[in-house]
Amino acid sequence: MTELPTNPHPSAPQYFALSNYWIKLLAGSTMMIDHIGHIFFPDDPIWRLIGRLSFPLFCWLLVQGEDHTRNVWRYAGRLLLLAFLSQPLYQWTYSLNGSDLNILFTLAIGLLCLRGSREFPAFELPIWLVGALLATLLNSNYIAYGIAMIGLIRHFRPTVSWWAGWVLLHGFDFALSQSVTQLFALPAPLIFYLANGKQGDRARWFYLFYPGHLLLLGLINWYLARSAVG
Repeated sequence: MTELPTNPHPSAPQYFALSNYWIKLLAGSTMMIDHIGHIFFPDDPIWRLIGRLSFPLFCWLLVQGEDHTRNVWRYAGRLLLLAFLSQPLYQWTYSLNGSDLNILFTLAIGLLCLRGSREFPAFELPIWLVGALLATLLNSNYIAYGIAMIGLIRHFRPTVSWWAGWVLLHGFDFALSQSVTQLFALPAPLIFYLANGKQGDRARWFYLFYPGHLLLLGLINWYLARSAVG
């Protein structure tokens, strides 16, 4: 198996060091900002640009979680259960009628790729390619780009070659989407450099944050729409 160190940059300045708990708070906060902007302020791009930091941070936490979990199948089961429970809220909050799947499905696919590439390192590239194809066929959030990001973050090192791969990934995404929005995720690995690899405070609430914040935003949106009609 290919073992990657939990903290590949032990020289990070300790007075700025971030535990996974603080990265969870930052990931959740930037996701909330992103979704508030998407729902309530669609013409103001600053909300969404700030929100571009959230997905890379969730990917970092997924990589850390896979590295530390005692039972990867239980971990995957929790993700998938929350993904299915969140899907109706996701579609209602965003007024979606299509087959777009929420971000938890992408993370679940990424988790399986992480464990597969750990167990079968000789087949790492095919495993990630299959994961990217699956995410694209299922139309889960971020599709192949999201799976590629998880794979790249698994091998994070503060080196020129790693940063070149990170920039190249976002260059491909820009070429395909013709949107500069996701380019604002480029600085996210600077936060990885400050991670100390420690769990920090327990955050059992974190699993319910995704469906919970969707429900809250959906209710606010529903109330505002009802008030406007009334």
